[in-house]
Amino acid sequence: MVLSLILQLLTLWPVCHGDFTPTDMSTELAEFFLEEVSLAQGGSYYCRYRRTDWRPGVWSQSSNVLELLVTDQLPRPTLVALPGPVVAPGANISLRCAGRMPGMSFALYRVGVATPLQYIDSVYPWADFPLMGAHAPGTYSCYYHTPSAPYVLSQRSPPLVISSEGSGSSDYTQGNLIRLGVAGLVLICLGILVTFDWHSSNSAFGGLLPQQNWV
Repeated sequence: MVLSLILQLLTLWPVCHGDFTPTDMSTELAEFFLEEVSLAQGGSYYCRYRRTDWRPGVWSQSSNVLELLVTDQLPRPTLVALPGPVVAPGANISLRCAGRMPGMSFALYRVGVATPLQYIDSVYPWADFPLMGAHAPGTYSCYYHTPSAPYVLSQRSPPLVISSEGSGSSDYTQGNLIRLGVAGLVLICLGILVTFDWHSSNSAFGGLLPQQNWV
């Protein structure tokens, strides 16, 4: 595989940080080739340039950093709710799926739905998926991939549960009622067992008493 790092420069003498030689120094566009890319070549790259009439040691400022990720699979994204995972009545919510690389395609899934709920191409390392508050509660996950072939896909994000405001307290109250009901049944069963044991003990004790002959 040959990976071309295309660097648009403004002068005739580009130089790249690293042990690479540009293929053509006669234009303002310099291409640096990495052949047989390996994991060791992954990392952050930047470039600088200088003119031939500049004094030695004088270079331009460094370019923006280009992150090169060498992998068969993109890092797993994260999924967070903005402003939070609990939706107030009448409010909307946004789910942010964040990876590490800009310019990716993002897909949002909801548990129970086979097809993507939303699909966004983003120039940033993340994508925001708006959701209507009334329909937001549920469990979600997301993934991202390269926007063109050859496609490289990430794993799904960890699931994110969105709930409506008040549902948590309602579930908590219902759980308490269930626990109280179970405790009541246990006490009733214990009471029946104690009563049965008491009657059994009295019957056995009565059978052991000596019979008296009344004259």
